[in-house]
Amino acid sequence: MHLQSDITTIKGVGEKSATLFHKLHIETVKDLLFFFPRDYETFEEPATIADIQAGELCTVRGMVTGQPLVKQVRNLKILTVTVRDATGSMQLTFFNMPFLKNTLKSGQFYLFRGTAQVKGQRKKAGIEMQPAGLQGSPLGMPALVMEQPRIYKEDEYKNLMAFIQPRYSLTKGLTNLAVTKAVKQILSLCPMPEDILPKELLEKENLMSYKEALCAIHFPESREQLIKARERLVFNEFFFFLLLLRDSKAATMQEKNHTPMLETAETVRFIEALPYKLTNAQLKVIEEIKADMTGEHVMSRLVQGDVGSGKTIVAFWALLLSVTNGYQGALMAPTEVLAVQHYENILSLTKKYNLPFKTVLLTGSQTASAKREAYKALEEGSANLVIGTHAVIQDKVHFKNLALVVTDEQHRFGVRQRENLKSKGNHPHVLVMSATPIPRTLAIILYGDLQISIIDELPSGRKAIKNCVVGPSYRPKAYEFIAKEVNAGRQVYCICPMVEEGEMDDLENVVEYTEKLRAALPASIQVSYLHGKMRPADKNRIMESFGAGEIDVLVSTTVIEVGINVPNATVMMVENAERFGLAQLHQLRGRVGRGEHQSYCIFINTKENKETKERLEILNRSNDGFFIAGEDLRLRGPGDLFGIRQSGDLAFKLGDIYTDAGILKRASEAAEKWAHTLRENGVVERYLTQAENGLLECVDFTTI
Repeated sequence: MHLQSDITTIKGVGEKSATLFHKLHIETVKDLLFFFPRDYETFEEPATIADIQAGELCTVRGMVTGQPLVKQVRNLKILTVTVRDATGSMQLTFFNMPFLKNTLKSGQFYLFRGTAQVKGQRKKAGIEMQPAGLQGSPLGMPALVMEQPRIYKEDEYKNLMAFIQPRYSLTKGLTNLAVTKAVKQILSLCPMPEDILPKELLEKENLMSYKEALCAIHFPESREQLIKARERLVFNEFFFFLLLLRDSKAATMQEKNHTPMLETAETVRFIEALPYKLTNAQLKVIEEIKADMTGEHVMSRLVQGDVGSGKTIVAFWALLLSVTNGYQGALMAPTEVLAVQHYENILSLTKKYNLPFKTVLLTGSQTASAKREAYKALEEGSANLVIGTHAVIQDKVHFKNLALVVTDEQHRFGVRQRENLKSKGNHPHVLVMSATPIPRTLAIILYGDLQISIIDELPSGRKAIKNCVVGPSYRPKAYEFIAKEVNAGRQVYCICPMVEEGEMDDLENVVEYTEKLRAALPASIQVSYLHGKMRPADKNRIMESFGAGEIDVLVSTTVIEVGINVPNATVMMVENAERFGLAQLHQLRGRVGRGEHQSYCIFINTKENKETKERLEILNRSNDGFFIAGEDLRLRGPGDLFGIRQSGDLAFKLGDIYTDAGILKRASEAAEKWAHTLRENGVVERYLTQAENGLLECVDFTTI
């Protein structure tokens, strides 16, 4: 067995299992080796029912009392059963698992593991608890309900208590045990990648060996070993990313401006003609862009701005400057929906203000003939602006005189992709935009090849979004509020962390949650779902239907974080909000508040401890993305190893710029010190060669 071997070379992985692994993009042994656990679980001594804290993952040993009850609610089969111990009783609820009616025997003890929540009323031991939704106990105590707990036998649970257990992201039909067994085989039989960092550097940074880190990240013997393993792998990601970034920076710093420009009357008139006044922050950034594009050197500039701060109109101004100087421009967006949105906006502005844009759209789903027409127009120069997705950087695309490249949502495109688009012209200017507010100290490190502009001011007149952070017991009220908003003609987003049942047992998932919502809301309300694993055409269809008002409630993963603008959407409800980084939650919140109506954001916090509440309350206090990002950086630390992560933060597999800000700074200093030596010794070249030959994977080299 070697790293490039097919996944089926692992004992126990046949064609059927391989198909399931393929769903997780695991094709080779190397893919599985670098398929790191999403989190870890320690199995503690079972708690008594009286000692259970709502919102905390725990295990109880309880006796089943009475017969399990199964009821049908629309498409959902709900099984409820009561268990008790010497200290109290609680209700268990299972969704679409009616077979447990014959498994859970009255009078027998089982171990149940899950997260308990407070619902209805609770009774002391010896007094039967009513099913949720019926009258409460005369004692008036809150009832504990555990939804979808895992069930263990005594011996099975006792064995689990001895180890830290890795938990992997799964797909339906693939068990955590199957992944664990396969990974153990790899670690025992397959040669590990070469450790190419110098011994002196490892000793100075107190880093464990690469091989030891790969073993410990999957099967740590202690929490301390896990922290050290993750530190080494994250350091690797940051260190080599920053080394490669240094090369890009050196190449672009003193690049001469081959497309000199002058301010034009059209650009001045455009700003004067707008029906609103640009903010001082927007005007300041426009001046910085103008100075770059009319100066001696090629522009490489990042514009950071909060959701709704007006970055797009600034980008349109820069494109207008380019085309009115006789050049072409390109705008690349990460999704087709966002690309089409920009295209339609440009067409509208062109018509309204008589602008000289001759725009073509270029996306992957277009017909071959439509693409050919766009290619021809760009190469001949009859089109002076193209708006599209990754299709813009394909080999078939040629420009007559490209002078400006704009990429929207910078964190979705890497340095190498920007370089690819730049190669389409004669050293064109580059303007990248990001709505992800990153603290300046980290932005300087991460975007070292770019000058940084910040739009830190929102246009006047925008209604502030009203926020609330609540526990799971608030869900029924939230559903009532959602129904009220839909009846008033508004639309709603509901965000879940996972896609389908089996991926994370203790989290809400998109497919199952959609069914629960359909059962909870009136039948007249149209509920649909969206997630990143859907085919692009299906995603576009759902987004377009939502944009057209044909869907009332859209249940989604964070795929909607970027690329959908529905001014009629007024409610954003985020399930398991504690699982997201604050900056990402703020991004999600930016999907509402885009129209004339008051908008609301409901964060459901299922882990109601002090630290989580403090973190999420920041969203209650502020709608300022840069303040929130700074607070996220302040509150996050080595204790938050997994589960709280900004999706889309560059291409890092393990590293998180908030949790790992300290490692990022260390890696930056080390890269600065060691760059010359490692270049001379061929270390960077060996690292790139290993990555490209499938021998390691820490940074996604397709996006750097």
